Amino acid sequence: MDAAYQPELWRDLYVMLGTSSAALIGLLYVVTSLHLDEIVNNEAYRIRARSNSIFLIITLVEAALILTPQPAMALGAELILLNLFGWSFPVRNTYRFLYKDRDLSKRGGLRRSRAAAFHGSFLLGVAGGIGVIEGLQLGLYLATASYVGLLVTITMNAWSIMLGIGQDEKLAKARPKKRAR
Repeated sequence: MDAAYQPELWRDLYVMLGTSSAALIGLLYVVTSLHLDEIVNNEAYRIRARSNSIFLIITLVEAALILTPQPAMALGAELILLNLFGWSFPVRNTYRFLYKDRDLSKRGGLRRSRAAAFHGSFLLGVAGGIGVIEGLQLGLYLATASYVGLLVTITMNAWSIMLGIGQDEKLAKARPKKRAR
């Protein structure tokens, strides 16, 4: 095994990260089911909630890959492919929210900083995979920074969705009700 790639040193961290991803997946589904009507009726929230689910599944798979005994070359390639696949979602969402349907981004609370964080995290994961293949000690550090960056950004994205739903519900309650005639 390469000196730079020592998975036994990362085991506890990735057990904790994988467990965090699994727990967040469960919480996301519970919260989504509690506010299903609001998410279904707002296309931006629906896209963002689906993306959060996919991103959490990607992080869970990444933890499993890192915990799986395998050659560094295989892990590096898997990290590159997984992060490129993950990156395709923020690329598509950014195009859709910022260029194709700008009104959608206003209704859904898109923030460029959050989009940049998703892009940066996945690209950091690709760089981590390259580092693992090249035998650089930095490889798993980059992959870990990518993972933690994704978890933080996913959490902030979920919080933003819930705040938006709460504001929408508050506005709906504040509107005067039409009287039946």
